[in-house]
Amino acid sequence: MAIEFGRQETEKAVLVGLVRNPANRNEVFDSLEELADLAYSAGAEVVGKRIQNRTQPSAAYFVGSGFVDELKKQLKDNGANTVIFDDSLSPAQQRNLEKRLEVKVIDRPVLILDIFATRARSAAARLQVELAQLEYTLPRLTGAWVHFSRQYGGIGAKGPGETQLEIDRRQVRTKISHLKSRLKKLDRQRSTQRKKRQKLFKVALVGYTNAGKSTLFNLLTKAKVRTEDMLFTTLDSTTRVMSSGYPCTVIFSDTVGFIKKLPHQLVESFKSTLEEVTLADLLLQVVDISENNYLERLKHTRQILAEIGASQIPSILIYNKIDINPEFTSQIPNGPKPFVISATKKLGISALQAEIIAVSDKFNRR
Repeated sequence: MAIEFGRQETEKAVLVGLVRNPANRNEVFDSLEELADLAYSAGAEVVGKRIQNRTQPSAAYFVGSGFVDELKKQLKDNGANTVIFDDSLSPAQQRNLEKRLEVKVIDRPVLILDIFATRARSAAARLQVELAQLEYTLPRLTGAWVHFSRQYGGIGAKGPGETQLEIDRRQVRTKISHLKSRLKKLDRQRSTQRKKRQKLFKVALVGYTNAGKSTLFNLLTKAKVRTEDMLFTTLDSTTRVMSSGYPCTVIFSDTVGFIKKLPHQLVESFKSTLEEVTLADLLLQVVDISENNYLERLKHTRQILAEIGASQIPSILIYNKIDINPEFTSQIPNGPKPFVISATKKLGISALQAEIIAVSDKFNRR
């Protein structure tokens, strides 16, 4: 029942966003740019972007009926075979759009789930992603069989459809229960490991996806975590123990990146992974200052930290990628003095390490 899309040919996608409030227009544009990065990460080619101004989504199509007609023409002109909406669609909206547009229609949550499914490496991450996919799919099974009944109709359609629906539901629920049991077992193993590290100084790297956390993690720990200029390169928490050069043993953890409009199913299934953050003694908040909306991304990161109960943990603010935006040093916002670095060029790393050593020394003296 996992959500899968074919990879035989490059999918050409048109992206669609909705501006409900003119004051938030720029925010929608930024979100659509991020959606383009997500589409690229999933292997799609973006051939167009559309935005509609509408105070409320349409119940039938999310966007207006006239807009759907314009979109269909654009798809034909650009040779596109996929439409990706930046917001969640209901099962009915998705079906209606696919019928009118005659191409595949998906939304942002499905796109993110697809990326997570292809990037998950560890057993825990694969289980977490599969669980999120199934929980996303379950409420949509009803709509799928209603669509079946309407399409074929007549005598014999209603009964078998409902019977098959109940079978599918039962199979999905059984699978979800099985996955949750396996994840609980893994959680117990992780809990045992964490108890052994309870008295050690724990540092977690957090931040928006693609901010450069893994590159910095590799520098600080001499690890070889895979890095790439793509969203969600890292899904699995990676932990390294360091003692050389520190006054006490330090546990560094690289964590999954944050993003806005993250499907709540993923947040729920990855809660055990995010516990690495909530149990840390120090957070390294990494911000990509090459992005125009870096303050918005920092705000979103802090909102997620608050949601998981990690907002009160001592933290060091790190503005990364100064090599891409060298003028930034004259534009630093007011507030606690951040560390300005380039993880790829190894700029400012010594000062940052010295601060981590100083904080760990205070922890060791307690």
